[in-house]
Amino acid sequence: MRLVFLGAPGVGKGTQAEKVVSHYHIAKISTGDLLRAAVRNQTPLGLEAKSYMDQGRLVPDSVVIGLVREKLAELSKSNGFILDGFPRTVPQAEALANVLETQRIQLDRVINFRVSREEIIKRLSGRRSCPKCQATYHVDFAPSKSGTACDRCGEQLVQRSDDQREAVDMRLRVYEDQTAPLISFYEQRQLLSHLNGAEPVEVVYQELVRTLSAYQTA
Repeated sequence: MRLVFLGAPGVGKGTQAEKVVSHYHIAKISTGDLLRAAVRNQTPLGLEAKSYMDQGRLVPDSVVIGLVREKLAELSKSNGFILDGFPRTVPQAEALANVLETQRIQLDRVINFRVSREEIIKRLSGRRSCPKCQATYHVDFAPSKSGTACDRCGEQLVQRSDDQREAVDMRLRVYEDQTAPLISFYEQRQLLSHLNGAEPVEVVYQELVRTLSAYQTA
């Protein structure tokens, strides 16, 4: 099974990806993980990526696509994969399509998780984390017992800078401008399925399994 998961920050696609990986025994491909591993292992692409990162510049698509190409070749005889959060733009999707065609890999499905803007803001801006033990909470959905301190170690909880309301708004605007056009891109190729990501995690997962079952390759 070869999948792409789309959706704005906070829709829960990462949580669903982990469940699918466990259920179907397939690999999860995260470009962030690929970049970190390449830099750590000082591969040619990793060294090129590091030269950009050290200057505070974005790693170009050519390097990211190169890492994805290497990973897909490595997984050629595996049960499949999920690309979680990649591609992010139409040019990246076009480059990915070329890589897949060259490696004779066919996507089974692209899943777009839909959650309202208001719900996403509530999910992300309500997150709190412990700076000491990294435990995570939510002021509405999973608060700590005291509401302000970590249940594990007692440290005062903090809100990450990218979870503040203004930062969430900016992240969503970037998504809407750059990533949302991928919906039309994959709809035109008859690969896209929409899922309501606002439902409870298990409800979303059961609907996801039903969707995937209809398109699973033999």
